Amino acid sequence: MKETKQELLINKHDFYRNLARLAFPIALQSLMLASVAAGDALMLGKVAQDEMTAVSLATQIQFVQNMFLGAITAAGAILGAQYWGKGDRHTLEDIFNMMLRFCGVVSILFFLACELIPELLMHIFTHDAPLIALGSSYLRIAGWSYLLTGISQCYLTMMKVSDHVKPCALISSCAVLLNLCLNAIFIFGLLGAPRMQTRGAALATTISRIVELALCIALSSGRTCIRPAFERFIKLPGQLKSDFIRQCLPLMGGSLCWGIGFTSYTAIMGHLGSDAAAANSVAAVVRDLICCMCNGIGSAAGIMVGNALGAGRLDLGKAYGTKLKNISFVIGFVSTALVLAVTPLIVKMVILTEQAQSYLTGMMVIMSFYMIGRCVNTVTINGVLDGGGDTLFDMYSLIVCMWIIAIPLALAGAFVLHWSPLAVYACTCLDEVGKIPWVMARFKKYKWVQDLTR
Repeated sequence: MKETKQELLINKHDFYRNLARLAFPIALQSLMLASVAAGDALMLGKVAQDEMTAVSLATQIQFVQNMFLGAITAAGAILGAQYWGKGDRHTLEDIFNMMLRFCGVVSILFFLACELIPELLMHIFTHDAPLIALGSSYLRIAGWSYLLTGISQCYLTMMKVSDHVKPCALISSCAVLLNLCLNAIFIFGLLGAPRMQTRGAALATTISRIVELALCIALSSGRTCIRPAFERFIKLPGQLKSDFIRQCLPLMGGSLCWGIGFTSYTAIMGHLGSDAAAANSVAAVVRDLICCMCNGIGSAAGIMVGNALGAGRLDLGKAYGTKLKNISFVIGFVSTALVLAVTPLIVKMVILTEQAQSYLTGMMVIMSFYMIGRCVNTVTINGVLDGGGDTLFDMYSLIVCMWIIAIPLALAGAFVLHWSPLAVYACTCLDEVGKIPWVMARFKKYKWVQDLTR
């Protein structure tokens, strides 16, 4: 009966229109970003397996950086969505300032690490000397792009929460298309350019990030857009800063648990041999591409729920959350079918050894089941729960399911019990599927139904 009452609160036409208006541009943006990794893998896969694997391992550094940036911008998005629902532009400008300050510090640190100690960073993921050399040459060039990523992500986040999703998607799409074109030119030496291979992929990434930031600044100059208030950049409201940190710290903990955990998975697979590492690299690209729709719906869920709660419509926010949680299961089963459908095509598309092809086929089948949990958890946790400020649960669930169960099992299977790479890969997929019952129990407590604005 409760669900029926919640359904009555929702104007289905408005709900699906807003969901599509938010989710599809964000999903497109996610797809464009994932396409860069796919483009690197496919193009470098045409050069040699080692080049593809080295770049896949090297980009784990940016993956970890994105965990820090993601936590900061997610905190900004949670508060921003609610203050946008309330109509408070002044506070949104202060939130923008906070994101820029924190993201700037993170970007500088990762840039310095890539320029000064790239070999040490690569040693985390592999002991193979050729892979370390190739990955280090990539990081020295790509590290310059890490300086710009944090700033552009702040602009893109504020566009999403302030009802400028389409320009946000346009910027990301243009940057990604430029990246893919430059990839082809510099990797293969087209149009008279030198044949740079892995270094070419890094140069393409850096140039595209410069263009992305320039577009962000240009398109945010309109009167309806939220821009940083540089006159208040140094001195920020104490209470708002406290609210921001209260949201950011659990998100940071969850992001680090998830990001370092995923990087640990990559490192474990990387130490099982070049064939297992190559197959895992390709499987990761496919996973990221297919997860784009659930990423879009998850981000849209956070904005829609946050707008309703920030406007004081707690009943509507609760109804939105329930509807979106149900949609996440549908997206999960569709994603499972899609992974199985594209497996034969993917195996034939890249140049792999016979053993690596066998591993890739098995990994894709295992990943198809993982996709159900990934989609449900992305929408429910990172969308609905976070949209209402219930950010601690994500960290708790990751500590238990990933760090206490999945990672120890994968480590034991790889280095103590000497299981096959496929069995170890299956261990790395346990966390998402295993926590679905826990996520549903947390959702039904409705602790996420709260107005965070002041």
